[in-house]
Amino acid sequence: MGTSRGQGDVTVGRPSVQRHGGVARRTLDALEQLVGGLAIAVLALMALLWVAVCALACVVGVGFWLLPGALTAVRAVADRERARFSLIGPEIIGPPPVPARLREALADPTIHRELGWLVCAATLGLVLGMLALALPLNAVRDATFVLWWQSVPEEFRTASIGTWIVDSWAGAAAVTLGGVAWIVVAVGLTSPMARLQSWPTRRLLSPPRGTDLAMRVAELTATRAGALDAHAAELRRIERSLHDGTQNRIVAVSVLLGAAQRALTRDPATAGPLLDRAQDAAEQALAELRAVARSILPAVLEDRSLSDALSGLAATSPVPCRLDVEDIGRCAASVEATAYFVVAEALTNVARHSRAQTCVVTVRRPGDRLEVTVQDDGVGGAAEPVPGHGPHRDSGDRTWTGGGSGIAGIRRRVQAHDGAFSLTSPVGGPTTMEVSLPCGS
Repeated sequence: MGTSRGQGDVTVGRPSVQRHGGVARRTLDALEQLVGGLAIAVLALMALLWVAVCALACVVGVGFWLLPGALTAVRAVADRERARFSLIGPEIIGPPPVPARLREALADPTIHRELGWLVCAATLGLVLGMLALALPLNAVRDATFVLWWQSVPEEFRTASIGTWIVDSWAGAAAVTLGGVAWIVVAVGLTSPMARLQSWPTRRLLSPPRGTDLAMRVAELTATRAGALDAHAAELRRIERSLHDGTQNRIVAVSVLLGAAQRALTRDPATAGPLLDRAQDAAEQALAELRAVARSILPAVLEDRSLSDALSGLAATSPVPCRLDVEDIGRCAASVEATAYFVVAEALTNVARHSRAQTCVVTVRRPGDRLEVTVQDDGVGGAAEPVPGHGPHRDSGDRTWTGGGSGIAGIRRRVQAHDGAFSLTSPVGGPTTMEVSLPCGS
């Protein structure tokens, strides 16, 4: 019975320990949020003062030149707050850039909400953040007062709130008890203060209801357009390959066979070489046709795996290429084909334009994403061409063409799968291309 009672005591005690641990954790999280909000509140106060100065300057006519910069600063501070809250809770999607025209910017409802948040952050957020710092500091100071009160000058022997001088142990004990009460107050008020501080952010900086869905619809519409563009570009590439290569070879075969047929009746001795040339042309046409077929969907992807297909690309790359692929299993055929062509196009651009000595291809599959990274140690300076301005060239004469290949083509392929694409290529290198594709878990 004694053992059973002891076990029961342990079981009953565990929820209490967990409960106290949960309170401490929530208090520390709330304190961290309040202190972070204090830093944002200082920025908000500076931005609010700038807006106020610009508004006053508008009275004399010069503020209209300063307002666009002030509104941009407001958006920058608000975006910092959105980013901070996205790290500790649901993501807050940011709005598009501030309209370039002042009239449109002043009429933008998002700007109105951000200005309202700015006032709240510069006043309520600032006060709550300062209280969040003062409460625990005062609580610790008073709770430990009995330990150090005799070692400080007489003018410092006071409680955090109070002006009387403590000159006895009884007074020191009273201040220490007050410090314990401060701790209780700090623990009890920190979480509600954090919620109060976050209310303007959630209320004014979050997109209005339906905006998330509208933005997602717009994103999917753009992705669908990109998929159609990628499909059209791929059809044009196949058409060019067949027209410029295979078709010309077959025409040559037809011409040579016609010449050989006429030679059989006029000069049979010349028919043999013509037939040999026709056979060579037919074999070349067949090889080119196979190459076009492989470019549509490499057979190695269907017969083996993406790792094997990428190994073939790395082995045939003119630039020495190291392949780092974990056990990623099999993905959807369209995803594997996209990853294959992304790497193939990237290696082609590396060989043509980067002047690199080495290249590394890394493939990982964290969760339901297939992540592909291609990095080279070349001259850098790669950039996606601006529509209507032709291919991009930098001082290193590195060109990544648009159209159906190059960076623009890779981006379209990735966007067609609702994936993510990024390119980092400072002048002087290195160049790093990162692609993330959804592939299911």
